[in-house]
Amino acid sequence: MYSNIVCAIDGSDLSTKAFTHAIALAGKLGARLTAVTVTDPSIIIAPGAEMMMVDTSSILAELDKAKEESAKGVLEDATRLASAAGISLATHHVPDLPAAEGIIRQAKTAGADLIVMGSHGRRGLGRLLLGSQAAEVLAHAEIPVLIIK
Repeated sequence: MYSNIVCAIDGSDLSTKAFTHAIALAGKLGARLTAVTVTDPSIIIAPGAEMMMVDTSSILAELDKAKEESAKGVLEDATRLASAAGISLATHHVPDLPAAEGIIRQAKTAGADLIVMGSHGRRGLGRLLLGSQAAEVLAHAEIPVLIIK
C-alpha cells in the first residue's frame, strides 16, 4: 500500500504520538520512513526601526543556531525511537520555511507516498486565527495525508 512514508515531527507530545504511529505503520508495511522537522525563518520586527540602525545579523545567527540545535535534538530522539522499534530512519531538517511548505517539499524530495503528522487540535476561532499546519498540508499535498490526534 504505502512504501515511502514521511512523518513531520517537532518534539511535541502529539508529533511523537504521530511518529510512533508512523513507525508501526512502516514496520507493518515494510515501508521506508523519513522524519522531517521544519523551522520557520528568523525575522525581527521592530516598530520604528526606520529611525535607527541596528546590526541584527548576530541576533539572527544566534536564533538560527538555536533552531538548528533544537532540530538536531528532535531528530536524534526520533532516531532512538525508530531504532528501538527496529526501523531504519532517514532524517531531515528543513530550515527557513513555514512548516507546511517544508513538509510538502520534503515529501516530494523523498518521493513519499504518504505524509503522517499530528493535528494540534485547534478548533473554532483558535484555528481561524492561528492557522493550522495540518490543514495547510491537507490542502496542498498531492499525496495522502494521515492526521493523528
